[in-house]
Amino acid sequence: MGLKKNPSNMSQKIFIKTFGCQMNEYDSNRIFDSVKKIGFKKTINYEDANCYLLNTCHIRDKAKEKVYHEIGRVKKIFRSKKKPLVIVAGCVAQAENYEMLNREPYIDLIIGPQSYHKINDKILEHINKKQRVEETQFDPASKFSYFNKIKNNSGKVSSFLTIQEGCDKFCHFCVVPYTRGPEYSRPFCQIIDEAKYLIDNGTKEIILLGQNVNAYNNENYKLSNLILEIEKLSGIERIRYTTSHPRDMTEDLIDVYRHSKKLMPLIHLPVQSGSNKILNRMNRKHTIEEYLEIFDKLKGINTNIEFSSDFIIGYPGEEEEDFKDTFNLISRIKFINSYSFIFSPRPGTKAADLKLIDKKVSMERLEKLQNQLFENQLMKNKSLEEKTLNVLVENLTEDNKQVFGRSEHMTSVIFNGNQSDVGKIMPIKIKTSNRSTLFGEKIVNSNKKVA
Repeated sequence: MGLKKNPSNMSQKIFIKTFGCQMNEYDSNRIFDSVKKIGFKKTINYEDANCYLLNTCHIRDKAKEKVYHEIGRVKKIFRSKKKPLVIVAGCVAQAENYEMLNREPYIDLIIGPQSYHKINDKILEHINKKQRVEETQFDPASKFSYFNKIKNNSGKVSSFLTIQEGCDKFCHFCVVPYTRGPEYSRPFCQIIDEAKYLIDNGTKEIILLGQNVNAYNNENYKLSNLILEIEKLSGIERIRYTTSHPRDMTEDLIDVYRHSKKLMPLIHLPVQSGSNKILNRMNRKHTIEEYLEIFDKLKGINTNIEFSSDFIIGYPGEEEEDFKDTFNLISRIKFINSYSFIFSPRPGTKAADLKLIDKKVSMERLEKLQNQLFENQLMKNKSLEEKTLNVLVENLTEDNKQVFGRSEHMTSVIFNGNQSDVGKIMPIKIKTSNRSTLFGEKIVNSNKKVA
């Protein structure tokens, strides 16, 4: 084993690979904030690692097999070296736990997403006792209490901040209630303290995260209260939140868009299907009429508000008429960015045993849907050419010759700039575009934001 036995002398390197959502990115950063306290330093090279941690996601297809494939790569890399401590974390770890330990002897530690506060103890326990360890209890209150005492050293211009975890919705296709547990909202004061620390360390934009972020409710504080409180903090320029559920788009949250100066006008609101029949089969607990009512209310407040979404195509029972309903919804709303996938059954969910529709039909529908979504994105970006946008500059590009930032609608923007631009909101005139990116140039002799 590459780790030293004496924890007081530990000075080891950890390689962390993250799959999946923004919350996993946030979790990986917080895991590192924790293991630093027992002597770990981060490395970007497999070969240098004494510890390899894979933070997994169970949402996408073949998630479990991807873990075993990744472990196989590690085996090959360390075939002639000391074996690293191998940790599988995240939602696959939670769902598969003992099965993974039994199937793959190379794995030393399984730790679920609600047990990260125990990771240091579990690592040291493994080192001292030479036993393989599994820890997958649901204990979000203790987790967030632990991490509240450890500073979030994101250091990024745009930083994630988890405010809520888990789900009580039990959509029939989704494993989140089983891998992240029931809905839990962090204490309001914990979130504000973490936001202040992030801002003090250079964060200009905070993205509030949750499996159902707009279900946040702690001691009568809601997401709307959080947004308005964070907006008061000096130094913060932008606020976003994701992922939302239509059922939790309450009037108080909608009303925030009337008053907030820092809440960005992009709403990621997964609809999943444009057919009420399919939504009912999915157990989504909202209708298309309710979704459109939310859309119309927000557009009525600010026509600059845009929507992005998620779509599952080929859900069991989807007929051509149901697909047409989804396609028509896209034509109506013109989502500026969306994620779309063919239905893939997840073990343990109610949809896992439903009869699948023909894969060729699903593929044809997905292609048609994505072509329309991509066309909408392309047309939206083309409409921005020769216009000036506020861009928050996040970092230099890999060649260090240009800078990367994002518009208010989260669209990537690249322009000629330098390190001194990072962290600033700059007016950029858009010259060209493609489906995913805008390319522009600085407005010379202008220190003012665009109206």
